[in-house]
Amino acid sequence: MIFRPFLSIRHRNHDSTYGTCHSARMTAFCTIVPPHVLDRLARTEDAAVSSAARRTLEHDARERTRRRLTTVLGATAVSGATPADQPQRTIDDAKHHDNLPGHKVRGEGGKPVKDVSVNRAYDALGATFETYLKAYGRHSIDGSGLPLIASVHYLKGYNNAFWNGEQMVFGDGDGTIFLDFTIPLDVIGHELTHGVTQYTANLDYFGQSGALNESVSDVFGSLIKQFTLGQSADQADWLIGAGLLGPEVHGVALRSMKAPGTAYDDPRLGKDPQPATMHGYVTTAQDNGGVHLNSGIPNHAFYLLATELGGNAWEEAGQIWYDTLTGGTLSSHAQFTDFAAATAAAAKARYGEGTQHAAVLRAWSQVGVAVSAAAAPALPQQPGPSEAGQPQQA
Repeated sequence: MIFRPFLSIRHRNHDSTYGTCHSARMTAFCTIVPPHVLDRLARTEDAAVSSAARRTLEHDARERTRRRLTTVLGATAVSGATPADQPQRTIDDAKHHDNLPGHKVRGEGGKPVKDVSVNRAYDALGATFETYLKAYGRHSIDGSGLPLIASVHYLKGYNNAFWNGEQMVFGDGDGTIFLDFTIPLDVIGHELTHGVTQYTANLDYFGQSGALNESVSDVFGSLIKQFTLGQSADQADWLIGAGLLGPEVHGVALRSMKAPGTAYDDPRLGKDPQPATMHGYVTTAQDNGGVHLNSGIPNHAFYLLATELGGNAWEEAGQIWYDTLTGGTLSSHAQFTDFAAATAAAAKARYGEGTQHAAVLRAWSQVGVAVSAAAAPALPQQPGPSEAGQPQQA
């Protein structure tokens, strides 16, 4: 499937026009609904649907342009202080405007309010914090107790949710194609994980490194849902955004990690275009070089690893991915082969050359990404920081 480019994209550099999800010099703007999906909806014959999609696209384009040179001014931990094992959450009501954060409606420890969107956002921020803390010993998304802020009811009929480098923002959806974006826990975990990546591997948001950025968010978004629900790898649905699509939409979610390319097939949305292997790799100028499309390949590799290892996916499989993301040696412009080699090195460092290491190699091989021995140098035993290998040419 060929998509018509919506935004002008130049080659990757710090002054380009594409939106990024990283850098201390450029504020992130990472949305859960890809521009190619909204672009398709903007051309549908349903006037209400197309109008909402166009407004969302226009807003997102303005935000990317406005934020591309804005310095990230995230909160910092008090010097010498020990981060608390409890989140510091604030939920604001944007009241259908774009002035962030909006009016505070619930703070940490506050009682539930009548607004279900507020309560869902509050609970999901807590679930994300708890998963990172209990599964990986990480205190909030920056590792130092960063307060978690979210704004609900952003704009009118806004068909997206995003992390902007400082906070989470949720639209209410148009009510036809998309419902309230606070509904799926994994969507919220996905967007907050963009913050984790921002503070760790800092993966460039273009091409294969951008697809890895998106994939990491899908992986941990799914793991946060699984951890919260107490689901094993074989019990999980491996869907991203289940419950977000309207009842008349022919689809189950935005993406499927188990079977990329099968999440939806709808006259207005089109057919899910994600590839599951390198055989279907998409070369496109749209969506920052296909970051939401080709993320299906590393997504599927993680699914294959997690289901082969069995048990709770956030444990061995998730630990390998977490070690890779936070190890400190993964290049910000890592390609698929780099990341694959880094996960193999992380598995070897933490678990040795046993079951886990072999399963990592098989998972990447099944999606068409080769891991050479030379690309995965030996690392000290636990923890398992990673080393990037040679870029894959798509």
